[in-house]
Amino acid sequence: MMEFESKENRYFRAKERVKEMKKFYSNLIFYLIFISFLAGLNYYTNKFQYMWFLWAAFGWGIGLVFQAAKAFNWAPFMNKNWEERKIKELMEKENKTSGDQWN
Repeated sequence: MMEFESKENRYFRAKERVKEMKKFYSNLIFYLIFISFLAGLNYYTNKFQYMWFLWAAFGWGIGLVFQAAKAFNWAPFMNKNWEERKIKELMEKENKTSGDQWN
């Protein structure tokens, strides 16, 4: 029974990760299209004398980097595996300390 639950949990985690990756790729494509449009508009209006479209590219790009980190598990302290390990560790520690008090 435990093996079935762990396979099921792994499946749902993998499904969530694929969902996050799909979301990232669609946002990346939209980012490239929209920033290209803004660059064209910037060139058309003032021939790149002031490249204001870079502000939008930079701001949106920061958000895209964080989304990529989440989708591809680049942040080791923000993923589910770390959370589960830490919860188990704290529960074991709590069991040891509460068991010592009663003995």
